[in-house]
Formats: sequence, structure tokens, C-alpha cells
Amino acid sequence: MRKLVALPVLSADALSSVAYGPEALLAVLVLAGTAGLGYVFPVSGAIVLLILVVGLSYRQTIRAYPHGGGSYIVAGDNLGPVAGLVAAAGLMTDYVLTVAVSIASGVAAVTSAIPGFASVTVPLGLGVIALLLAGNLRGVRQAGVLFAAPTYAFIVAMFLLITIGLVQGIGEGFTPHPDPAVTATEGVGLLLIMRAFSSGATAMTGIEAISNAVPAFRPVAWRQARTTLSWMTGLLIAMFAGIVVLAHVADVVPSGQETVLSQLAHLSFGSGWLYVFVQAATAAVLLLAANTAYNDFPRVLSLLARDEFAPRMFMRLGDRLAYSNGIILLSLAAALVFVAFDGQTTALIPLYAVGVFLAFTLSQCGMVVHWWNKRSPNWRRSLAFNALGALLSFLVLITAGISKFTSGAWVAILAVGLFLLLTLRIHRHYSSVRAGLRLRPDTAPAPQHTTTGPPVNEEHEELPDDVHHLVLVALATLDLAGLRALAYAASLGQPVLALHIGLSEEEAQRARAYWTAWGDHVPLEIVVSPYRATVAPLVHYVQALHQQHPGLTLTVVLPEIVTRHRRHQLLHNRTAPRLRRALRPLPKVVITAVPFHV
Repeated sequence: MRKLVALPVLSADALSSVAYGPEALLAVLVLAGTAGLGYVFPVSGAIVLLILVVGLSYRQTIRAYPHGGGSYIVAGDNLGPVAGLVAAAGLMTDYVLTVAVSIASGVAAVTSAIPGFASVTVPLGLGVIALLLAGNLRGVRQAGVLFAAPTYAFIVAMFLLITIGLVQGIGEGFTPHPDPAVTATEGVGLLLIMRAFSSGATAMTGIEAISNAVPAFRPVAWRQARTTLSWMTGLLIAMFAGIVVLAHVADVVPSGQETVLSQLAHLSFGSGWLYVFVQAATAAVLLLAANTAYNDFPRVLSLLARDEFAPRMFMRLGDRLAYSNGIILLSLAAALVFVAFDGQTTALIPLYAVGVFLAFTLSQCGMVVHWWNKRSPNWRRSLAFNALGALLSFLVLITAGISKFTSGAWVAILAVGLFLLLTLRIHRHYSSVRAGLRLRPDTAPAPQHTTTGPPVNEEHEELPDDVHHLVLVALATLDLAGLRALAYAASLGQPVLALHIGLSEEEAQRARAYWTAWGDHVPLEIVVSPYRATVAPLVHYVQALHQQHPGLTLTVVLPEIVTRHRRHQLLHNRTAPRLRRALRPLPKVVITAVPFHV
């Protein structure tokens, strides 16, 4: 991607957060009345400093991981698999909440402009989630001007709003408006300031997106990515600070009926077309930010499945080359959270900061270890940036965990703990199964295959001697389950052919090497499927084989792992049922599953 396209596409999540970040900050400070609002500039200044430091820290991550370095990869490589899993837990929580919060804030922008829709906030949000689900299952991807336009429109809208609002303030000599009618319900204290800081810091969500997508840039990719990250950081700081200053000058405070941005736009533009433009641009960029999670959540889940920390079904690409199972899981989780919190942005914000800054902290700590171990040129400066980013991110994480624990942060902390427990148990199960399937020196001797007479060319065999078989054994890998399937196939006394669907050329070569080492007792066909699909290539191969030899009865033998506990069965591929459905229309094809109990 060019920088002009990459900036809006990859920055939508981060830049759109100014639609709710400043408002979340003000919503906490206003609890202490006018005295609390007096702390808006010191707290905002600390947030701006945090954005700047974390942005500089991720510039170092891009240089160290030019092929893309998300928090899961960076933390796992440098701090160990458990730290990587904790970072992944933070990311997954962040992506679910990104969908819920972005849609809640987008719906709030709509209901601020059209108050009559306020009573159907939840149905509207669920409808948007359903549209995102349908679009992503059909393979909709962020690309080109179509997806760049909403972000650029939002940037233009925010700078118009800030510029015109400040110019109007200068024209009026910054004459203060009447103080808003706010009643203090809390005193100004350290806990209130901490809550305001962690709430406003949610404006940083999505700041790591560019470091994840370095390979998508034009050469030299890492230089282009660093430049784009710098522009994103500068725009984020300018818009965040501008909205805070403008809200303070205009004496605007959060309202349950209208967002802060909508109030500011009404003051500057009235109810004319510029107001409509601001609200439409805000809603559009928040929808795009929600869609960003649909790209990242399934990808991280597929990496976890690759490392055997999540069910293998999340590695499977659908017909549209999308991780369909991950997309469905994200939609269900986001819809559940959205409904549980009644689609209210202010209720969702306390859950947000924990996951975001947990991932930030572990990623930056991982980079500190990376620079210390590599000692590459300028490593001390890079280490200092990442160490400062790790320290500040950790302080925000602790602040959010303590100050918002009873407001909902406990939900995010519990979700991270349950995620870690579940992934470790899944990995333990896969390790146990792998150990049970490993070939041993005393493995049974190789099966022998035999030949039969000429086949019958029609599907009305009525006598056993009229049936002429070719037994096709589908092998994912050469292990004990596969050998059992081969032995069963050979025991039928019919010709046997083994078929392996390789997901890459390297995997195909490795499978061929294993087969040769085993002894190459049965003919082996290897089909390379670069899109990680297994069922479709196997079905196509069977169809082609059937067309070439219509008189043969093809018996497809599948090794099937049967677990001791039913709950573990979900962790293994359900290839046999899918193959039965796909092959049912074909004549003279039989599916046989050979169970292997672990």
C-alpha cells in the first residue's frame, strides 16, 4: 500500500477513538463538578505525553520486526509463550471491545443527530454487527479509496470543527459561556484523577495496527510504516488536544442525550449541512474502525491455532479466503457484550483500557528484552524508548485495573484469566494427543496392496464380485492414526492410494520425505493447497479420479481421532462429516472413518 492509502486504512481505529476518548475523560471529571473540570488540562497533557511515547516506542518495534510484529509475536518471542498468551488475551479482549465500543459510539453519533432513534440503540447496533458479519464472511476487505474516504472525511471534519470553533472563540475574546449545570457527586481525589486518566487513554486504541501490517507497505516497507506511524501519532495528538481545548472553551460537558462532538458541532455549525457532515463522518469512521477488528481478531486467533493454543478450526479459511470461524466468534462475542451493556459507550469504556494496555505493556517489555539480547546499532536509544513506553503503559494498566475494578474492569481481568487457562488446557491436550500419535520403532509393518480384475462401468453392481475398489486414504500427516487407516485400507485386499493435501510447497516436500523414510509402501499423491483449504481439493481430486475411472468404487478412508472426553472433540478437525456432505452427490463413492482413540 501507498502511505496515502495505508494511513487512513490502518489508522481508522486509533483516529476514530477521539470520538469517545475525550468524552470519556470529561465524563469522569464532571463527577466532581467545576473543581473536577479544572483538572482537564493536566490529565489531557499526561495522555498526550503517553500517546507520543508509545508512538515512538512502536517505531522501534517496526524497525525490529519488519515483517510485522503484533503483541502476541513480540511478547512470545522475547518473554516466553505464557507472556505471549497474556498479550494475546489482551488483544482479543481489545478487538471484541473495539467492535462493541466503536458501534456504540457510532450509533450515539446517529442518535445525537436523529434523537428519534435513541429508543432502538441496541437493535441498531446489532444490525450493524450483522452487516459486518455478512460482509466479512463474503470476503470484504479494506482496500483503496473506498475505505480511505471515511477516515479522511473524519480528519477533515475534526479539523474544521476545531479550527472554526477556536476562531469563533477568538472572535468572542474567549468570553466564557455560562457554567454548565453540573452537580458534584464526588470529591476531587487521586482515585478520580486516575479514573479520568485511564478513561481518556482509550484514545490510544489501535495505535499498534501499523506495526502489525508492515509487509503491506511498498518498499522499503519498514521506512514507509514508520513514516505513516509518525503521521498517525501527530494527527491523533492534534485532534485529541483540539477537542479537549474546544470543549473546555465552550464549556461543553457529556450528556446522556447528545455526544460531546455533536454538541460542539451544533455550537459551531448549527444544524446545517456541516453539522450533518461531522456526524456522518464520525459514524462512518467508527464503522470502519469496527471492521478493522474483523481483520485482526481472526488473524491472531489463527496464529494461536497454529501454535496449538486454540482449536484448529480457526486456521481454516472459508470459500472467500476469510477466517470464517474467527469472524463468527468475534461477532457473537461483540454482540453479547453490546447487549449486556445496553449499547452505552460510557458503560463499555471501563472494560477497554485493561486489555489495550496489557498488550501494550507486554509488547514493549518484549522489545526491551529484544534490544538487550540483539545489541544492534543504536540499541540503547531504542531500548530507552521501549522501556519508557513499557513503564507508562504499565502505569495506565495498574491505574485502570484499580480505579475501574468495580466499574467493569473486573470483567476484562476475568476474561484474560479465563482465556489463559483455556488456551493452556487446549495446548496440553494437543501435546498429549501428539505424544500418543508419535511413531515408535515397534510400529506395525507396512501394509501390502493387491490388484483386482477389470472394473464394472455402471452403478448397479448386484454381486460382490461385480464391485471393484480403489481405496483412497486421506492423510494429514504420517502418525499412528494415519498408519492405522493405511493398515485398515490394505486389509480390504484392494488397490490402495494415499493422498496428502499440503498447505505449502515446503509442507509437501516434508510429507514426501516422511513417506520415503517410512518405506513408500503405497503410492502417494500430494496436492498443494496454498489457501489452507483441505476439503475442496480432496473433493476435486476424488471427482477427477471418478471421471477417469467411472467403473471403480472409490472408498475414501479417513483417520479420525476420538477423544476420551467429548468436550475435547471440538478441538479436532471434523473433516469426515464435511466430506460426506460434499461427496454425497457423487455415485460410487464411500466414506469410511477409522477411529483412533486417545
